[in-house]
Amino acid sequence: MPQSKPMVSIVNVVASASVDQKFDLNDITKKFPDTEYHPDQFPGLVFRLKNPKTATLIFRTGKMVCTGSKSEEMARNAVKTVVQKLRKEGIKVKKDAVVTVQNIVASINLGGKVHLEKAARTLPRSMYEPEQFPGLIHRMLDPKTVILIFSSGKLVCTGAKNEADVFRSVHNLHALLEEKGLMVYDQ
Repeated sequence: MPQSKPMVSIVNVVASASVDQKFDLNDITKKFPDTEYHPDQFPGLVFRLKNPKTATLIFRTGKMVCTGSKSEEMARNAVKTVVQKLRKEGIKVKKDAVVTVQNIVASINLGGKVHLEKAARTLPRSMYEPEQFPGLIHRMLDPKTVILIFSSGKLVCTGAKNEADVFRSVHNLHALLEEKGLMVYDQ
């Protein structure tokens, strides 16, 4: 009996941003003692927010990378909040940040088991080497994502640039698994 809809949860959105100006990271560290900046180990400063719970890397070039958000909107809000906090402490940020989603990682439960051996033989652009990794790696062309498929019916989807592509990838793969008889449901 096929399950109606896979359960999808977005676990991480990675977004890049730029304010098109240089930053003095030492100055930011002085004004925000909670930030982490160790230029001998890594060129970026880590600016953590509690709400939304994210980490934004800030580079002296004015580029930023925000990780840890659970939606595109949350990523945009996090970058906006970081810029507002910088301005509030007297760091001159002339322009608002232009944010681009780079990658969305989602975890999915199909609600049934997947026959990986058969799937490896049936699905195009798939790789399955159980002695190296317990999941099947499936590369989807449209939308361009990579989905890890586990026999438990759990999936990890990565590479999507927007949430709609995550849902489209999962829907397309689930339909394909159903169509090819690769899903097994408990009674």
